[in-house]
Amino acid sequence: MKKEIKQTEIKELGEFGLIDRLTKNIKIKNESTVKGVGDDAAILHFGEKQIVVSSDLLTEGVHFNLMYVPLKHLGYKSVVVNLSDVCAMNATPKQIVVNIALSGKFSVEAVEELYSGIHLACEKYGVDLVGGDTTSSMTGLTISVTVIGEADKKDIILRGGAKANDLLCVTGDLGGAYMGLQLLERENEVFKVNEKMQPQLEGYDYILERQLKPEARIDIVSALYKLGIKPTSMIDISDGLSSEIHHLCKNSNLGCSVFEDKIPMDFQTKKMAEELNINPLVAALNGGEDYELLFTLPLSDYEKIKNDPDFSVIGHMTEASEGINLVTGAGSAIPLVAQGWNHGE
Repeated sequence: MKKEIKQTEIKELGEFGLIDRLTKNIKIKNESTVKGVGDDAAILHFGEKQIVVSSDLLTEGVHFNLMYVPLKHLGYKSVVVNLSDVCAMNATPKQIVVNIALSGKFSVEAVEELYSGIHLACEKYGVDLVGGDTTSSMTGLTISVTVIGEADKKDIILRGGAKANDLLCVTGDLGGAYMGLQLLERENEVFKVNEKMQPQLEGYDYILERQLKPEARIDIVSALYKLGIKPTSMIDISDGLSSEIHHLCKNSNLGCSVFEDKIPMDFQTKKMAEELNINPLVAALNGGEDYELLFTLPLSDYEKIKNDPDFSVIGHMTEASEGINLVTGAGSAIPLVAQGWNHGE
């Protein structure tokens, strides 16, 4: 009798467990591969510069809903989310490769609209579109963008360089993209019931833009250079603050204390959260798609950033034995749980 082999459902592992399992046996074969799987982008060494490479996949029905996401915005966003990974390595994006799979429901004009957003992003960030592939799909639209960037070896920043007592910092504000998504989802549900109802979006331009047309923080890379600062570790915030903090701690073998009342949020984020009866802190910690930068600095650099509105100090790194904790406004320390993407949820 043939022995039945147990099949593991993807949801049992979750996103990060699945990635760890698929990549644990990878062995680097080429000297030019400086850094492979495990950071925001791979690092390749060719001549004087080191090359960073990263890729992301966006799938209709999973990552975007064309009922309320304009194709031009989608094209722009598909580029930006990749550029953000290169920024997190303290590198400069230079080229992209775009692959798309699309079903018969899309006209030539629709695809041109998608690419108009891609070209707009390339123009804004000074990036070249150098190739790609197009194929048919049975299930809507899928976009895959690979970005290639460069940096001097001395400038590269990884996730694993933080030290105990380093300051934990974040750029911009958090939770806006998630609350923008909740607003769009709400109005889409109303539209399904009554197509004559006009969407109620007034007063929420900022969080809508955070969701539909995010920007990569390439300005932060140059700002840090001008300030004479090189973070000890860095990552972009795509899956939510809590998940990214866990990545930094895991890669640096450290713990962390994050202060609830230090996490920056925009007024519109808080207002929409109140309207939808959502805790805005949950949006900031677990919402994702903010594409801000999370990084660590030695205490000696505090004076350089303390008055800069682009930066917020939200906590500090600790010994691993102290764990990864959220310190509430009342002073209680509770374990910070990472809420990444899980297949099928």
